[in-house]
Amino acid sequence: MDRLLILQTGTTLPRLAARRGDFAAWFIRAVGLRRSDVDTVRVDRGEALPSAGRFAAVLVTGSASMVTERADWSERTAAWLALAARSNAVPVLGICYGHQLLAHGLGGRVDWNPLGRQIGTQSLQTAAQATTDPLFAAVAPGFRAQTTHQQSVIEAPPGAQVLASSSLDPHQALRFGERAWGLQFHPEFSAGIMAGYIRGRRERLVSEGLDPARLLRECGPTPQARWLLRSFVRLARVGGL
Repeated sequence: MDRLLILQTGTTLPRLAARRGDFAAWFIRAVGLRRSDVDTVRVDRGEALPSAGRFAAVLVTGSASMVTERADWSERTAAWLALAARSNAVPVLGICYGHQLLAHGLGGRVDWNPLGRQIGTQSLQTAAQATTDPLFAAVAPGFRAQTTHQQSVIEAPPGAQVLASSSLDPHQALRFGERAWGLQFHPEFSAGIMAGYIRGRRERLVSEGLDPARLLRECGPTPQARWLLRSFVRLARVGGL
């Protein structure tokens, strides 16, 4: 069993979609998968959630929606993810919105980050617990990752382990039990996709006191973040998680 399930929770900016495809395509390209390896369910459009046990792993995308909106589709997905995580039915990796949704479903608190928006290629630091984690053990103590978010996991669920943090977010990576992880950053983003978000949000960033030109200059590759995504898929498909 090596098929993967992508739960798509939203869609990208129209200009990015026209040039680079949408979220599911970014995961497929980043990992080096074939489209035939993946089932994509648009949970944001109300598509039915399948049985988790049919898949080698579940990936949950980001979204322009906010977990605090408590949309029906989002709450259903949060409950589904919590059940999958608690039952250890399948390895799960939530990205950005998916990370927050896992935390929410498992009893954590998601809300607007009091320190404001984080966007761009940013420096992250691993926690002590990362050295024994099957995904993070080989990651350097400091690494770069692509970020774009306004809400964060403000309080981690009971029992969750912090694996990485940044200056604006103490919960950049969390482990939820034996087989579920959440990453607030985007390992599926290329530097070009990150730059596309900065350009697409330019007016909004300026209004918030951020400097798009500086953020664009700092955009760059994030190989260790990308390695985490590939490692998760590889280990899940060979039964290593």
